[in-house]
Amino acid sequence: MSKNLGLMQEILQEAEVEREHPAAAPQSPILFPGTGGGSARTETAPFDRNAQEECLRLVQRIFLAAPSLSRTIVYAGVDRGDGCSRICVETARILSANTQSSVCIVDANLQNPSLPQTFGVSNHRGLSDALLEDGRVRSFATQLTSNLWLLSAGALNANSPALLHSDRLGVRLKELREEFRYVLIDAPALNAHADAVAFARHADGLVVVLQAESTRRESAIKAIEGLRQANVEVLGAVLNRRIFPIPGFLYRRL
Repeated sequence: MSKNLGLMQEILQEAEVEREHPAAAPQSPILFPGTGGGSARTETAPFDRNAQEECLRLVQRIFLAAPSLSRTIVYAGVDRGDGCSRICVETARILSANTQSSVCIVDANLQNPSLPQTFGVSNHRGLSDALLEDGRVRSFATQLTSNLWLLSAGALNANSPALLHSDRLGVRLKELREEFRYVLIDAPALNAHADAVAFARHADGLVVVLQAESTRRESAIKAIEGLRQANVEVLGAVLNRRIFPIPGFLYRRL
């Protein structure tokens, strides 16, 4: 983990350079395949093409290169607004398009869920309901394509935050691992909540998302130190809205 901290500092140095010379993110179409074999649905929204390429590298290196090792991955930004949800969605889209195995995205942002709106589906039932109710965990998820599913945040209630730090969460995540080949968890920001660490304890590792124009070195170091103290495995990092890709040698050493 100390090696990862040093590499993260190198990435942050590049981010500070880009903060001084920000570039506007290009408009690029993001494709969401229709459910039930229907026609594809396309939404146009600003997304960093370099971040898309980094998502593809992460899919190749973390999921496809060692499919037996990395099956449940947490995605967490350093601060709010780092683009973690978009990165998680893009990674899941690429992964589902490159494998016939089942992929499930989990919206773990119970305080501020966004993925149901992204995919145009209801947030009526989801993670919080699965933590409070009995039943097969797949029954709480929504099928988006032939092999892509979404477990939304679900109904908010006073008991939901406490359940994220209970044994019940571990039970449900174990069931998700058994039901789906790959599970990608979109967690709240590391410096805002401890939820990402709670999920990471039951996962194979965590991917950190930083934003080139806004993530501060001090905030990132604080987040990485917190992960180190919690014995969370950091599998990689995505620097969102950057001008040039993170050098390959940094990814290979993470």
